[in-house]
Amino acid sequence: MWNKAIELSSKTHPGPIVHISDNPMDEGKLLIGFESGTVVLWDLKSKKADYRYTHDEAIHSVAWHHEGKQFICSHSDGTLTIWNVKSPTKPFQTITPHGKQLKDGKKPEPCKPILKVEYKTTRAGEPFIILSGGLSYDTVGRRPCLTVMHGKSTAVLEMDYSIVDFLTLCETPYPNDFQEPYAVVVLLEKDLVLIDLAQNGYPIFENPYPLTIHESPVTCCEYFADCPVDLIPALYSVGARQKRQGYSKKEWPISGGNWGLITQSYPEIIITGHADGSIKFWDASAITLQVLYKLKTAKVFEKSRNKDDKQNTDIVDEDPYAIQIISWCPESRMLCIAGVSAHVIIYRFSKQEVTTEVIPMLEVRLLYEINDVESPDGEQVPPLPTPGTGSNPQSIVPQSHPSTSSSSSDGLRDNVPCLKVKNSPLKQSPGYQIELVIQLVWVSGEPPQQITSLAVNSAYGLVVFGNCNGIAMVDYLQKTVLLNLGTIELYGSNDPYRREPRSPRKTRQPSGGMLTVASCMCGLSNLYSESVKKLRTSYITGLSDINEGTMVPEDRCKSPTSGSGSPNNSDDDQKMNNFIEKVKTKSRKFSKMVANDIAKMSRKLSLPTELKPDLDVKDNSFSRSRSSSVTSIDKETREAISALHFCETFTRKADTSLSPCLWVGTTLGTVLVIVLNLPPGGEQRLLQPVIVSPSGTILRLKGAILRMAFLDTTGSLIPPAHEPWREHNVPEDKDEKDKSKKRRPVSVSPSSSQEISENQYAVICSEKQAKVISLPSQNCIYKQNITETSFVLRGDIVSLSNSVCLACFCANGHIMTFSLPSLRPLLDVYYLPLTNMRIARTFCFTNNGQALYLVSPTEIQRLTYSQETCENLQEMLGELFTPVETPEAPNRGFFKGLFGGGAQSLDREELFGESASGKASRSLAQHIPGPGGIEGVKGAASGVVGELARARLALDERGQKLGELEEKTAAMLYSADSFSKHAHEMMLKYKDKKWYQF
Repeated sequence: MWNKAIELSSKTHPGPIVHISDNPMDEGKLLIGFESGTVVLWDLKSKKADYRYTHDEAIHSVAWHHEGKQFICSHSDGTLTIWNVKSPTKPFQTITPHGKQLKDGKKPEPCKPILKVEYKTTRAGEPFIILSGGLSYDTVGRRPCLTVMHGKSTAVLEMDYSIVDFLTLCETPYPNDFQEPYAVVVLLEKDLVLIDLAQNGYPIFENPYPLTIHESPVTCCEYFADCPVDLIPALYSVGARQKRQGYSKKEWPISGGNWGLITQSYPEIIITGHADGSIKFWDASAITLQVLYKLKTAKVFEKSRNKDDKQNTDIVDEDPYAIQIISWCPESRMLCIAGVSAHVIIYRFSKQEVTTEVIPMLEVRLLYEINDVESPDGEQVPPLPTPGTGSNPQSIVPQSHPSTSSSSSDGLRDNVPCLKVKNSPLKQSPGYQIELVIQLVWVSGEPPQQITSLAVNSAYGLVVFGNCNGIAMVDYLQKTVLLNLGTIELYGSNDPYRREPRSPRKTRQPSGGMLTVASCMCGLSNLYSESVKKLRTSYITGLSDINEGTMVPEDRCKSPTSGSGSPNNSDDDQKMNNFIEKVKTKSRKFSKMVANDIAKMSRKLSLPTELKPDLDVKDNSFSRSRSSSVTSIDKETREAISALHFCETFTRKADTSLSPCLWVGTTLGTVLVIVLNLPPGGEQRLLQPVIVSPSGTILRLKGAILRMAFLDTTGSLIPPAHEPWREHNVPEDKDEKDKSKKRRPVSVSPSSSQEISENQYAVICSEKQAKVISLPSQNCIYKQNITETSFVLRGDIVSLSNSVCLACFCANGHIMTFSLPSLRPLLDVYYLPLTNMRIARTFCFTNNGQALYLVSPTEIQRLTYSQETCENLQEMLGELFTPVETPEAPNRGFFKGLFGGGAQSLDREELFGESASGKASRSLAQHIPGPGGIEGVKGAASGVVGELARARLALDERGQKLGELEEKTAAMLYSADSFSKHAHEMMLKYKDKKWYQF
């Protein structure tokens, strides 16, 4: 009891026990530290206190010297006291590590409490005193520190997070020998740090474990299995170069445990995008997780030093560089990311360090409402030529958006990107290096909408992205914009939806495309919008239907006001001429202003018809032909681009050969096909333009389109075309150039026609259903309604066991897989409900039955739906504890053994056992040895359910017996009360009577 441990004269409670340990040289002596400042050396044999040490300040920790003759205490005032065991009156030495020494011998100013101290000795030098806390109170805002005192030197090591605990690693496990410390393990709130005590400056060890997943919050992640075998070594080699200096040269000192048997032979990579704009590549092969490479995307942008300098064009208040979408081609190592500030960055992998003088940049004006206008004089304003390639990529910026002013005529922000790209030379280390930066700009005071879908193709040299406003395609080799259209304009004249009209806005500008009668007339005034709709209907009626595939004469595609090729409708012609004359007489000044604006705004994103001999003239109907008053709908019902997929397939029903194309999926369940006409490879690819045209193919599904893929006739997955990786920063020799020409697409339209029997299957997955469509006939051969009451969050077409299947994760928590191409259900299990948006944002499937998501901000949860992986999982798991040989005990020496100076052991079983102390109370716990080992645990765990059932039954029976006992106890209590009452009455009756009166 505590009153036996302290002085008999002291009547106050010493407080809680904060330390208990035995003397390193004598296990029979126990050192007990109380919080109030009292330390007692208790003799277990004599059961009394040998010495008592008292101090005015509270104690937080105590540590022994290995010889057992001294110990050190840390106190709440920031001091350390060293005590000799046989001198309990006063400390041998008092140290204030961080206190300011005052003159005149006064005590130093008090400091913060020292929460823990360790006292470690060495054979060759001064002992180490390691402590946490104890800083001066005037160090406001200073980070938590660990202090290492060695001789006369004192090193203060700042930590990123609060210190939870620390432990010193020593050469020997025996406390009665020289400790020879070599490292300190520091457990922080969000990290684990190891400090090397053997090197000057105390560097830290490089941590091989992924404790920095949440260094910045994870905003998106992608999972790739069965990657090229040379990819992980390449990422590791460039990642090793970017590691910061100052690490210890030694290996990680903690080496316990064994790895499991790795049965999986394919490499796996996880890519995480973070809120600060960084991207991390992780080696996730088997059950490991090792960071390979880190890419900082924010370094390409100018950062504001304070809030006053911050641009007012930001569309997010925090984390403007956060990563939203990652598109990666493992074979070509091309990387493309989309950020929250409506920016896209394309990266190319290189092992050489380069310095980019001018960062290639494009600014895209992606509109939703479009006012294409025509000069009231009846002359169509010629479009600007297609932006060409130049030596300076920055010269392309004005061509991609003609207006370069930061505000429109009414003072609204216009043509301004959300982020500012650096204009100074950028040194790029080996790894991923910037190829092109693309930014969406403000339009008439409205910020750009965030990007919802992204795709990159290395074989075509194209990147495409879309949002709720439309779609844009960029040739990153020539640094030009190929396509810039609103979502509604993708349909041309085949829009299957009924859209409510909304009056156009005054300052809207065209986003690109070919000008027709309706698009030229609709921007003049709101007063004649209805007339324009009539004229547009009359004009478009005369054009051919794309789906019918008929040829439209070239003169029929010209403006009716040009005099030739007008539609054969005299009434509409007369109405149009009358209307134009009316506009001429009433608004000559306004017409000149409109003509000037069009000359500045309009531009043509595809080549003129005479330069496209291989394309039908009917493709011109893909150009802009709709006014904003006809096609505008509210933001809440905008049709966003939700899926993009490059492929080489049949684009129309009548096709007999494969063509490179882009399949576009929207949130309204529509799939549209865009044909890509690529120039030959090699130098011609950089000189000739890429021609983009519609195919007229439109497919419909229920719910937003999530994923698209293609299968061959055998049901095997057809991967998108890709270019093998090569080093671009090293000049190619002639042979390499010839090889590169052969491996790139030669032509869009192959000369040798293929048989129609060589068809394909298109697999399309939406939020509600999946369809398999035969190509080129475009017939739906299989259909599966995935869910009716919920919706699909993520769907992927993956390879598993030499076959292909569709894997889906629904919002109701079900994981479902379907065979391909038959779409037969293979698996439907309830796994995890959608409890937060983090799961929906990060859940992804990959090949070989693997999937992952972020279960918390700091944890990646991997799962498998593959039976083969489940069977091998136990072998893959490692062993935490492994048997090792016990190190040899320190030699006591001849004189220590002769005079009893060595360590004295104590048989505590003999001291505290039943023979010496008697039987223990039944209320004390008793140790019952078990079979031990993992096998014993597994065997015991197999009968847990039965034991729990029997325990529950016994508990119920005990409860019934306790209930009966309670009733009997109540009856006895009542009987005792009545007996006491009668006894009291009897006592009152005979209290005053004499003995002879009875």
